[in-house]
Amino acid sequence: MNIAVLVSGGGTNLQALIDYEKANSSCPYHISLVVSNTKNAFALERAEKAGIPALVRSPFSVLGKEKAESATRDEKRIAISDAILDLCREYQADAIVLAGYLSVLGGRIIDEYSGRIINLHPALLPKFGGVGMWGHNVHEAVLAAGESESGCTVHLVDAGCDTGKILVQKKVPVLAGDTPDSLYARIAPREHEAMIEGVCMLSEILSSRS
Repeated sequence: MNIAVLVSGGGTNLQALIDYEKANSSCPYHISLVVSNTKNAFALERAEKAGIPALVRSPFSVLGKEKAESATRDEKRIAISDAILDLCREYQADAIVLAGYLSVLGGRIIDEYSGRIINLHPALLPKFGGVGMWGHNVHEAVLAAGESESGCTVHLVDAGCDTGKILVQKKVPVLAGDTPDSLYARIAPREHEAMIEGVCMLSEILSSRS
């Protein structure tokens, strides 16, 4: 299964996928493309070091400076989503993996890749999902709510925001005195596990359809 991995930041979950593919001859996926919506994402360097095509599709690169500055958020999202769809077709991606991708896909890509897009979310959905719930915002919300546990979720992507079918969840305890940083540090290793499990599970799902 060829996968396109979408990123926005450091790319630690991308690195977990790269390392797993390299270490396992029976790995059911191959990373054929990495796309970032930010040009300075360290994940791009990780991809290049691994010999994976790494490309940027940002509002400025897709629309140009003038149009990007005047476009609405939804217009930017659709423009980027359409540009990523073109890349996925070009690189023959069978599925799309959102690994710390801090934007929302929309439009044709959701329909064309229906049931073939997964996302990693840093909380136990359906709690603490939706618009604005990303990164440390999630961990701050979990702590503010007095939750006794948190974790991460890999789910299928649909037209909503963090609303698709859940495939994998990993749980960790919330400890007394936790900060967003300490909670994230406990969740991060489980994210890597969940990411790999989720992609392998998606491969099995797609194989069973063919």
